[in-house]
Amino acid sequence: MSLFNQSKKAYLMLADGQVFEGKSFGREGTVVGEVVFTTGLTGYQETLTDPSYYGQIVAQTFPLIGNYGVNDADNESAQSYVSGYIVREWCSSPSNFRCEGGINDFLTKHNIIGICGIDTRRLTRTIREAGVMNGVITTENVYEKKDELLKKINSFAVRNAVPAVTAPEIRTYTSENKKYRVVLFDFGYKRNIRQELVNRGCEVIVVPADTTADEVRNLAPDGIMFSNGPGDPSENTRIIENIKEIQQLGIPIFGICLGHQLMALANGGRTEKLKYGHRGANQPVIDLESGLTYVTSQNHGYAVVGDSIDSSVGHVSHINANDKTCEGIRYTAVNARTVQFHPEAHGGPLDTAYLFDEFVETMKGE
Repeated sequence: MSLFNQSKKAYLMLADGQVFEGKSFGREGTVVGEVVFTTGLTGYQETLTDPSYYGQIVAQTFPLIGNYGVNDADNESAQSYVSGYIVREWCSSPSNFRCEGGINDFLTKHNIIGICGIDTRRLTRTIREAGVMNGVITTENVYEKKDELLKKINSFAVRNAVPAVTAPEIRTYTSENKKYRVVLFDFGYKRNIRQELVNRGCEVIVVPADTTADEVRNLAPDGIMFSNGPGDPSENTRIIENIKEIQQLGIPIFGICLGHQLMALANGGRTEKLKYGHRGANQPVIDLESGLTYVTSQNHGYAVVGDSIDSSVGHVSHINANDKTCEGIRYTAVNARTVQFHPEAHGGPLDTAYLFDEFVETMKGE
């Protein structure tokens, strides 16, 4: 059941001038962002609290969102980072034993402007054909302000994303069965990355994105984790320079998503923006070392150019089964491996959680 028929009118306008008319939910107002889509059938709360969506208006391709409600335990960060939210229909009567509230109240609490009741299939086809584009959600009359809004849309870009989401200070999370100490770089990390490490006996020290090699050395970690995060990886020049020094410490490194991209850039690789990215919990990835194919959770708009990694530095370990883009790199010149997908898998399949076990084994070996 949905209440969107009782809501105020809302509009989604894309950079190409297309207008989708729907109903408002969450907060009213106007917001500009990069319009992307995610194909997950579940995990909408994890999507809404994933810092990697900073600056983006997220469309859910699954037609009914909110049917099992929301709860504090499933948040991947302390707040929502999406700029706006698009669904076909939201459920006003969620049913689940863990439910603590509804999605409309969640959006209102976190000041997120949403639109529902539009043809999300048409929107998804538009983005797949034309590529990711900017857009605006507004509860004002879009036709009266079309030229003004188009100027805002065309001038918008996601900038300074990592500084906007990283932790301002060091925070430590202990494990009941502490065996190792891991420094987790917060480029916009998801909480379940931290939790997967804690579950494996790691004390996790979360550090700001611009932490230097000297600061890492003083923390005396057994391992280093480069997290996921938002924005164009090549924009983070200072962080990339820091990584060049950090990897020379000889401490085992594991990188995920943005961490994977930044590590590649620090080692002479290149990144490119994908036409519409990989976002959802059903992305097939081939492990080139074992020949196995895994279903993975992903959220990224940029990818490492696989052949830009020099063979003396490392080699591509995983590729996307659909478009053959680089999904993992195993480094030989330094003690590191990275993946583009999310082995912590919230929300999504648990097929690749073994990578955390391999990381722990690497620390054990060291």
